Amino acid sequence: MDWLLIAIVLFVAFCNGANDNFKGFATVWGSDTLSYRQALGLATTATIAGSLVALFFAEALVLHFSGKGLVPDTVASAPLFLISVAGGAAVTICLATVLGFPISTTHALIGGLIGAGLAQSDGEFHFDQLANTFLVPLLVSPLVAVALGVLAYRLFRIWPSENECVCLVAPPQILSLPTPGATDRTEVTWLATQNLVVAPASACERLAVPFRFSVSRNLDRVHILSAMSICFARAVNDTPKLAALLLTAQMLQSSTPIILISLAMALGGLLFARRVAQTMSRRVTRMNHTQDLAANLITASLVLFASKFGLPVSTTHVSVGAIAGVGASAKTLNWPTLRNILLSWLATLPLATGVAWLLASA
Repeated sequence: MDWLLIAIVLFVAFCNGANDNFKGFATVWGSDTLSYRQALGLATTATIAGSLVALFFAEALVLHFSGKGLVPDTVASAPLFLISVAGGAAVTICLATVLGFPISTTHALIGGLIGAGLAQSDGEFHFDQLANTFLVPLLVSPLVAVALGVLAYRLFRIWPSENECVCLVAPPQILSLPTPGATDRTEVTWLATQNLVVAPASACERLAVPFRFSVSRNLDRVHILSAMSICFARAVNDTPKLAALLLTAQMLQSSTPIILISLAMALGGLLFARRVAQTMSRRVTRMNHTQDLAANLITASLVLFASKFGLPVSTTHVSVGAIAGVGASAKTLNWPTLRNILLSWLATLPLATGVAWLLASA
């Protein structure tokens, strides 16, 4: 029974990696900043790093996903209960990955806890604890991400898209040649007399400057770093949830489950991430570099904040929410694809609940 539990939990981690590892780089690949192989390699590296850092942030999330507080402690530590929770989550995540739907591992695990708890606890299931601990953060976090995505789009519109070069000049230095894209010659001349010039690249090329950098090129670098931060934050938040199933059974030392889960996540992402990557990167919406960066920063910030305070949010929900908020504001959102994703989210919890209940009742 012990080895069966270990095998099923590692399979959940494998499926989790296939469904979740690439989500941080969805905007990077979608904007053609990196190739799929390059993005996948960086996503895997950041995931492993986040899983290992979870060793220091695991306590609160491990407690939440152990089942304690939802069902009696004797039920929460029973191997059959834990196997049923893991089995319900595994079937749900694996099916969604095969179909290319980006679903929430958190949602699947909660469904597993509900199904196994109802089957094993003889009616002693605390729904009030379920609502306060799990459902409120899961419902609120994507709405917050959508709102921040809308706000970020409006803020980034303030920056003129043609201004992609920042130069340091020694004034007075007058730019008197016409600049492509500029309609007011006097305005361009005034900019060139300042120490810092923000202008189209063609304008900067006409100036003798000691320092110059490309905004778009540097935004790409920041974009990649933000994508890695999402993968890192996602691993910090998800790894303890899976480790809880092994730690509750007191089968392995505290660090061993997290190391094993990080390796299983990495392998699942490397082998089977592409289907979900296609949905997240190419089908939800198409955005420019600044919009992609905004969505990534929102996702990473919210997930790390939640991990710090032990809130069981879904990186998938937050990431899709941020992307949808930006895409809706830019009027580039693919509503049919978003509808299918939302329907898969609605199906996640009852499917995981049903499978876990069947396993626990067998």
